[in-house]
Amino acid sequence: MQFFNNFYKKLKILLKSKKFFDKIYNMKNVIISGASGDIGKAIANSLSKNYNLILLYNKNDITPLAKSLNAQAYKIDLSVEREVEQFANLIKEKYHTIYGLVNCAGVSLIKQVQDCTSKDYNFVMDNNFKTNFYLTKHLAPLMISQKQGSIVNISSMWGVVGASMEALYSASKGAINSFTLALAKELGPSNIRVNAICPGLIKSKMNTKLNEQEINDIVLSTPLNRIGTPEDVANVVKFLIGEEASFITGQVITVDGGLTL
Repeated sequence: MQFFNNFYKKLKILLKSKKFFDKIYNMKNVIISGASGDIGKAIANSLSKNYNLILLYNKNDITPLAKSLNAQAYKIDLSVEREVEQFANLIKEKYHTIYGLVNCAGVSLIKQVQDCTSKDYNFVMDNNFKTNFYLTKHLAPLMISQKQGSIVNISSMWGVVGASMEALYSASKGAINSFTLALAKELGPSNIRVNAICPGLIKSKMNTKLNEQEINDIVLSTPLNRIGTPEDVANVVKFLIGEEASFITGQVITVDGGLTL
């Protein structure tokens, strides 16, 4: 009888070990950059029930958000390649796999082109495109080795049609759109999907510089007669990350209520 009791105990330990192994290696890890922003937070909330989230921030601490979602938070300057490379190594060693990457980090700049300085150029490009490029560059090899992955880049409608007084911002978002199309072709053979979402006017801190009249003018020009919410964007991200969109890649999707029609 003692033999069977010992055998049963060992069997239970092995089964638990297998479950732990499966949990570590089969969980769907999704990385979200810019998770401290309104859109980033909405995306994290939308994905939290179905994925193991790894949230990235730089200046604004998101530890409370991460704890509430049972996620992990890492502080990193994504415009510094060395830091991104170190983070990618951590992902390989600790998490082993990546199911999805949402590039959501970004800043805005409203300024006439003749007034833009080299500092402005570096600020916009470093935060809007370089962050996207470095994360993708250093995490793509892991996705390629898995033969699986979904990348969603958060761009802007101004990256599609351009905006007066926002030449640098529009250029940085246009770069993301072109980057998305090229990556979809490059990574497609490895079963990695790459898409971009171009939000219109979204109710967020980034658009607090607009006054009430400016917002009303945009609403009047929008076929759906309202501004968007962070959740409007998050819902599309959730679809594109998931298996429901398994045959969708290389798309630049505007979520703008029809404003750019």
